[in-house]
Amino acid sequence: MSQLTEIKRVYRHNRIRRSMNGTPERPRLCVHRSLKNFSVSLVDDTSRLVLMGMSTLAKDLRTKLKTGGNVTAAAALGEAFAKEAIAKGHSKVAFDRGGYMYHGRVKAFADAARKAGLEF
Repeated sequence: MSQLTEIKRVYRHNRIRRSMNGTPERPRLCVHRSLKNFSVSLVDDTSRLVLMGMSTLAKDLRTKLKTGGNVTAAAALGEAFAKEAIAKGHSKVAFDRGGYMYHGRVKAFADAARKAGLEF
């Protein structure tokens, strides 16, 4: 990814973040992707806490996946993350795509998380 592309993404993310806040009842589901991995976090912005996080580097996912930087890895992460979030009592979230376009890995993650029971 070129440096200009990343700068534009950060501007988009800041613009999105001005109007989006995570609360204890509806935490913010923050997405970050790199070329080789995909990571997500649940954030409560009122108390400035990260409630939970997961990535394709997790041991249980790493054994199932050949690589962490593709659509199938993002879908597997979405399903595993949704199950763990619901087990911890977070079924409703606000989806923060992090300035990334809603297609490819971001869309695959979101669809898998919705299918597994997260509401956003």
